[in-house]
Amino acid sequence: MAHACIPNDGRVVSNFVVQALKGEPITIYGDGSQTRSFCYVDDLVEALLRLMKTPDQITGPINLGNPNEFTILELAQRVIALTHSKSKIVFQDLPADDPQKRKPEISQAQSCLEWSPKVNLEEGLPKTIDYFDDLLRS
Repeated sequence: MAHACIPNDGRVVSNFVVQALKGEPITIYGDGSQTRSFCYVDDLVEALLRLMKTPDQITGPINLGNPNEFTILELAQRVIALTHSKSKIVFQDLPADDPQKRKPEISQAQSCLEWSPKVNLEEGLPKTIDYFDDLLRS
């Protein structure tokens, strides 16, 4: 059976969760002050379904995502707390091309699709941790 997400897909949330569940050090590039926004998959699917149902004259592009920002360090700390991990945070050099901020501007999605994300990080992160915990156990 194929899985939708694999533990080593290179994304920050899955990397941190898998590292924490395994008790491995959590790697942060730079000082962790760079921000990211995290959109739960259910919200993204809902937005895409709404986009597919729009009239032909709405062609996009339309930014989708969750505009609530968190620092990478905050994410690592939340993952450690929620997994009850003994993982330590280790810092490595920040790649030159790593953006300091990622925050989608979703006003067009709100107006054209009547969509805004509903699942916040506090709700989505435990679900994501459960998913990867089950995946690692199988």
